Amino acid sequence: MSEKDLKALFLHQLKDTYFAENAILKALPQLAEAAQAEELKGAFAVHLKETEGQVKRLEQVFQMLGEKPTAVECRAIQGIIEEGQEILQEFRDGEALDAGLIAAAQAVEHYEITRYGTLLAWAKQLGLTEAEGLIQETLVEEENTDQILSELAEDAINPAAAT
Repeated sequence: MSEKDLKALFLHQLKDTYFAENAILKALPQLAEAAQAEELKGAFAVHLKETEGQVKRLEQVFQMLGEKPTAVECRAIQGIIEEGQEILQEFRDGEALDAGLIAAAQAVEHYEITRYGTLLAWAKQLGLTEAEGLIQETLVEEENTDQILSELAEDAINPAAAT
């Protein structure tokens, strides 16, 4: 029987997050291509590069734990990405497409923020100091991306969609 302690739960969550980040890597280029506003295309492109680094940091955490990077299916992120696809299809070429893409991207960001926040708390509890630093770095990136998307939406994208 496998362990059912906090370290095992941390590892399970790490695998879930690894799956999610790899799924996001596949979805982001499509969002960037569909975006109409250049600022939004740019924000998605920047976050794609960040996500590549986030996957590498997760792989480093696996390594620290003496584990091979593996994923466990994350139905939550699959559902969030599917909702984004629905927005993309339904509002393609419409005035509100970019507003919908931002909403979909922020749903992803909020999911990631909760996951990294949890991983950070557990890493601290488990004394995984090196992992803490890597997870904290990613958490800050996710929060910054969410803030950038909010500002884009409020300052330009939502007003344009409302006219």
